[in-house]
Amino acid sequence: MLTITIITGLIVLASVTIPLIITAFLKDVDAGSIRLVTWWRGSMKIYRGPGKCYEVPLLTNGTTISSKVINVDLDITDQTADVDSSGVPNPIKVRVLASAIVSVGDSDELIKTAANRFFAKSNDEQMAALTDLLSSSGRRAVNLLTHDQLFSAKSTVGKIHLPGGSEDHSLLHVTVAAEEDDDPLAIIIRKACSRELTDLGLVFNSLNIKVVQSEVADARRRQSAAEATANADIVAANQNRRAKEAQLGAERSISDKQRELEQTRLGNAVLIAQAQAKLQDALERQKASELKATQIVQANADSEAVQIAAEARAGQIRKIAEAIREGGEQFLRYRQIEMLPDIAPAIAQALAHAKLITIRSSAEGGDAASSTTDSITSVIRTVLAAQIICRDGLVETTEETSSKHDGHGAAANIAGEKILHS
Repeated sequence: MLTITIITGLIVLASVTIPLIITAFLKDVDAGSIRLVTWWRGSMKIYRGPGKCYEVPLLTNGTTISSKVINVDLDITDQTADVDSSGVPNPIKVRVLASAIVSVGDSDELIKTAANRFFAKSNDEQMAALTDLLSSSGRRAVNLLTHDQLFSAKSTVGKIHLPGGSEDHSLLHVTVAAEEDDDPLAIIIRKACSRELTDLGLVFNSLNIKVVQSEVADARRRQSAAEATANADIVAANQNRRAKEAQLGAERSISDKQRELEQTRLGNAVLIAQAQAKLQDALERQKASELKATQIVQANADSEAVQIAAEARAGQIRKIAEAIREGGEQFLRYRQIEMLPDIAPAIAQALAHAKLITIRSSAEGGDAASSTTDSITSVIRTVLAAQIICRDGLVETTEETSSKHDGHGAAANIAGEKILHS
């Protein structure tokens, strides 16, 4: 029983003691940091975080350095390597604002060097050393480049012309494979400071050129802005011109359509007027034809009526003539006696005003009075015969509208004239 208790106690003690011992020997290495552990015999172990490192108190010595990138702001002011057309140096003052990024190397040798030479300094001394190193390399690069090369977007492997006509093949005799190496200024700075950075245990990652300033660049920028503004104005003017031309074209098209419409309306009006005139002529011809037909019909009717009336009168005359032939002297005497009261006064008045002259030859028998009486009797008989015909409607004269007295007077006048001629 005692043995089991002792064994159980030892197990519990071991389970508590062993984790404590292990925790005392193991330490955390955070991300972005590197732990260097040196043993008592001089050997060194490097642990890169995040992870654990093994250290034994009194037997090891450890230190931690940062593996994060270091950003250094650069303000470089110097002159370029420009020359004029005759080869005389004509430098241009430029100002370069850039941002360089460096970090600790990946190899154990560079990490040890950085721990001994760079991170052994204070933070201010570290930034001052990096700024001086990169600025001097930047000024050297500016002195090796022309103004146009500094403002160029892309460059390739080539030769850098040094002042005096010499060439430096070592600075740019590299193969550019990444976008960050396309800028010649970054290439020169990287090549110029790579050895010094290696001596500090650091490597050059990239150089970001923020801005390159110069009076020439500002003048060119203003010129470009003015040209861009002028081009924009030209484009706007062209657009306005095209818009006005399109508007004028549309208005011209509308005017042409309106003119065509007016011409069409005028042509239609002329056609309508012609049609109306033709219709009026047709109506007039129709009316004339109808009137003519009516007149012809009326004339035919009148002609037929006249013909019928003439035929009727002719029949009446024939009937009277036949009656006279059948009745003879008795009919005439009867009519003369019947009409004598109407015409006797008129004949008497005519005879009263007439100057009777009777001319008688010796061959004729009787005296002048008998001859005159016979003539008057003959005239009266003639007038009575005429009145008989008029009374019976055998003859249509213009005297039918006159009064009966006027008719009798006319008959008497005729009788007087006949007596005068007898």
